[in-house]
This record gives sequence, C-alpha cells and structure tokens, in this order.
Amino acid sequence: MTSRTESLSGLAADAYVYGYPLVFDVSMISASVHKGFGSLPPTPFNQFGHSTKLATPDAHFVSVNNDTVYSIAQLDLSGGPVLLHVPDTDGAYYVLQFVDVWSNNFAYLGKRATGTQEGDWLVVPPRWTGTSPAGVRGVIEAPTTVISVVGRYACDGPNDMPRVHALQQQLTLTAPETGSSSPVLPAPDPDVPEELRFWEQLRVWMAAFPPAGPDRGHQERFQPLGLIEEGTSPYVNPGPALAEALGAGFTAGRARVEAASKPPADGSHPPGAWEMNPHLFDYNLDHLGIGTIDAPQWKIADRQASYLVRAAAARVGLWGNHGYEAVYAHTFTDADGEKLNGSRSYTLRFEKPPPVESFWSVTMYDTPDYYLVANPANRYSLGDRTPGLVYGDDGSLTVVIQQERPDDADEAANWLPAPEGDFRPMIRLYTPGPSVLDDTYRLPPVQARS
Repeated sequence: MTSRTESLSGLAADAYVYGYPLVFDVSMISASVHKGFGSLPPTPFNQFGHSTKLATPDAHFVSVNNDTVYSIAQLDLSGGPVLLHVPDTDGAYYVLQFVDVWSNNFAYLGKRATGTQEGDWLVVPPRWTGTSPAGVRGVIEAPTTVISVVGRYACDGPNDMPRVHALQQQLTLTAPETGSSSPVLPAPDPDVPEELRFWEQLRVWMAAFPPAGPDRGHQERFQPLGLIEEGTSPYVNPGPALAEALGAGFTAGRARVEAASKPPADGSHPPGAWEMNPHLFDYNLDHLGIGTIDAPQWKIADRQASYLVRAAAARVGLWGNHGYEAVYAHTFTDADGEKLNGSRSYTLRFEKPPPVESFWSVTMYDTPDYYLVANPANRYSLGDRTPGLVYGDDGSLTVVIQQERPDDADEAANWLPAPEGDFRPMIRLYTPGPSVLDDTYRLPPVQARS
C-alpha cells in the first residue's frame, strides 16, 4: 500500500505542475466575469471591461502592472466567431494579447505586432471552417473555446486618461446570439471537500478545454488519479489511499512550482542579480498565430520541461507577454545576497537607460502575494515616463527604494516606496532591444545603504 501511495503521490505532483496554469487561469477568468478585480468591473463574456485608472493595490492580481491601463475581455467562442474592432492609436503603444485557458499566448495585435492603425479582426473557435467577412485584416484562431484578450494601453498618468478612455470606448466586440444555456465555465461538484477542490477543478476544466494534441498523451497518465473521469466526481468520497496521495502530491507540486519561481539556491545565481528570462513564456509550442514569432528560439525544446516553466510563469506573472513584446525581471535580494526588506534603504542606479524601443519601468510588489504596495505617495512604479525624475550630470538615474520618504528633494523625486516587510521589485522592458533578448544586457543590482 505504501509504495502505491508513493507512486500516486508522485503522479499527483506531476499533475499539479501540469494543471496549475489551467486552474489558476480559469479561476481568474471566473473572477473577471463575476467579481472583477481592481478598477475592472465584473464583465460578461464577449465584452471588454475597462480600467478607469492605472492599477492600485486594490487590484489583487499577481504582478499587475502600473504602466498601462487594462482593457480585458473573456471570450466565449462556443457559439461561433467574434468580431473585434481595434481603433487607431496614432502611433501610441498598445498591445492586445490573446491567451488560451492553459495560459498560452497565441496571438498579438498592437504597435509591435500589427501597427497602430484601425481595423477589424475575426476571432474564431478551434477548427473553424467558415468564411470570414470582407474587410477584416485577419483571422485569429483560438486553441480553446474560452480565451482572454488582455489589452494594455500605455498611459502617462492621470492627465493622459482621457486619451486612453476614448480609445477604450472604440475597442469593441460583436458576438453571435447563440441562445445557449450551457455554462461557459463548468462548475466543480460543490460536494467535493475543500482540500480536494483543486483536483476537482482540474478534472472538470481539463474535460471542458482539451489541451493541444501532443499534450494529451501526457494528460492520460493521470487516469489513476481520477482526473480523466467524466460524470460523477471521484473526489466526493475518495478512498484513503487516493486522498492521501492527492494531498501529498498537492504539497509537493506546489513546492516544485514555488522553487521554480525563485532563483536557484545552488550558487549559480550571483547575489543581487535580477531574474530576467526573455523566454519565460516560450511554453506555447503548438498554436502560434498573428503577431507571434513561430521560430525555434521562441519555443522550449523539451515539452516535458515546458510544463514546469508554464506553471512558474503563471505563478509569478499570469498573462505575461512573450519576451519580444515585453521582458520582466525581478529580484528578491540586494547586491550582498540579503533578502530585500522595508527595514532598510536601498538604491538602484542605472548608468544608462535600459535598451528598449518603447519604455521601461520598475514596480514594487510585496511577497508572497506579489501585489502592489499601498503607500502615502500613491506611487507604485517609476520609469522613463515618470515626470520629475532627477538624473545625474552623466545621464545616470539613481532610484531610492525605502519605506519612508527621503528628506533630500532629489532623492524624494526618485523614490520608490517599499513596504514594511519583504518585497520584490519588478522591472519591465517594453519592446526590448537585441541585447536584452540575447541575454547580454545586465540590470544593475539593488544596493543596500549603510
């Protein structure tokens, strides 16, 4: 019995890693539709919900950005194609990112990908064989019947919101009238105990949203866990061995994802070095459409390894972009290898601006949730578009990171407020330059001040 339980628990750990992105993604879709988050209101399927301001700490979304204003839509394509109208942004940066329920980025529209002119696009369900209407710029085929469209409009602060708001109102979706009464997101069995809820969600949503063909063989391995069963849930009253294995597998799988979300502890990561992986979102190997780069250097070669990368990416930055659209870097330690904490004061000195074609920023997050940090200055990020920054005579920029506002006026202008406890700053590089993508550019470490 012990060896069988150990075998099942190992399989369950693998299943957790494989399924975590699906469960997390669909949970966020459900929250978006029924609860909203931050300034995004609850929004029905096939409609855009628009933020009316830059994100603040009430946006309880992992690593939410404070550079752009969100327009987010959850699409239900089970009734047929949806027509998307995109306005002309007159050269201003924006991106519409298309994400399936497995957290795969499969298409982009926007300044980098398709330009900033006005146009219509047809978003179609898997294996669609219809005829697109005249005048559309292109067809975007979704890998799953439910997808997220994550829109980001660059916003230079409150005074820029009227321009962004006008663009948001011109961003529209036209969906068919299906009359279907079936739930878009099948509900897990409410009689399943809370400690097994993850597995029930994974079972139900895997059946509703099949993965790419090559992933299905891997998914079949989880048959002994009850994850492939349809109909009555096996988790309402599981046997002791299965319940024990699922509990142990959940713990082990979550630990594996957490470990993959942090720098390695083997000494290979220099103290204070930023984790900057332009290839963190390269786990989509099967459906690469408009605006993506379908090339070997943007695909993880080992499909098995891609599952853990995908889970870690969902954990630290759900709905993040491919590196060629934006690169994200984060750190937990200073240049001495000490954990970053609000009890100390730090500096982050850029000798030269980071190499980007669009813009860059550094944003403060707490740990372990990776949420924005409330502070009296209402400043959650700063970057090359922040007004009033003080640069050195040599063009350098020194960011001051600490809990209290600095007394010195120049330091106060460059102040990024920190929380009381541990924190994790994140740097975003929008449309990064070649030296970022080939990993030759190095961000400066955070320096503790004595």
